[in-house]
Amino acid sequence: MKRPEISFEFFPPRNIEATFRLWDTVQALAPLDPRFVSVTYGAGGTTRELTRDVVATLHKHSGLNVAAHLTCVDATKEETLAIVEQFRASGVTDIVALRGDPPKGATGFTPHPDGFGSSVELIEALRETGDFNIRVGAYPDVHPDAVSGQADIEFLKRKFDAGATEALTQFFFEAETFFRFRDACEKAGIDKPIVPGILPIENWKGARRFAENCGTKIPAWVIEAFDRAERDGRQDLLATAICTELCSELIEGGVDKLHFYTLNRPELTRDVCFALGVAPDVKLEHVA
Repeated sequence: MKRPEISFEFFPPRNIEATFRLWDTVQALAPLDPRFVSVTYGAGGTTRELTRDVVATLHKHSGLNVAAHLTCVDATKEETLAIVEQFRASGVTDIVALRGDPPKGATGFTPHPDGFGSSVELIEALRETGDFNIRVGAYPDVHPDAVSGQADIEFLKRKFDAGATEALTQFFFEAETFFRFRDACEKAGIDKPIVPGILPIENWKGARRFAENCGTKIPAWVIEAFDRAERDGRQDLLATAICTELCSELIEGGVDKLHFYTLNRPELTRDVCFALGVAPDVKLEHVA
């Protein structure tokens, strides 16, 4: 099995304890030589400044290629582009451009009166600067706000046409879900890279709730397996096995890049990477 290229997603910490956890996560996963790591925004743009600060710090001190998430939510164009300028000033050249989730309690996305109305508008503005490599989101299962899977694919094509260079997918549970989506994208004329998003399940209840909120279909066998594993205390073993098998099937199907949603907990992600043959390069020196 060919060793895949990998990348990781982190989220910005909200307190001192979470700050230490993030740095521990970075230290645990950085030796695996990711091609980049990304830092998210909170729902409703609630961690805009935190994201900016974490991205700048990681870029300066970690030696990693850091991509900053950027959304359209609850900000004017001027405010959003000011953040972009701060990213540029700190040396960051990779952005994950997203529409973003609405603020907590909102029933749906409502553009700011003076803001970007969609991720396509944001991508076009970023492209005009000429300074950024732009990644975007993609949805193998239908996005909750999309009228159909085909509409999702057509909108993804608009994002690529606007200037995006690569897409990172929402997580999914079965490789066939990604393969169907990849084939449909190719049929629609999309020829840019689409990288599967992988969620090692550290917490089944949280992952299930997350999947239901974002429209990710949960196969019955996954629910049954985790219900049994919870009773037997084997959740981590099951999660590692399921995630490793999913990644293996993707690689066998021609996938050469994987993007892991770490949730700032590195253990399962690291274990899966090891199982896939992605491990630190150890050099022996001064051996007698």
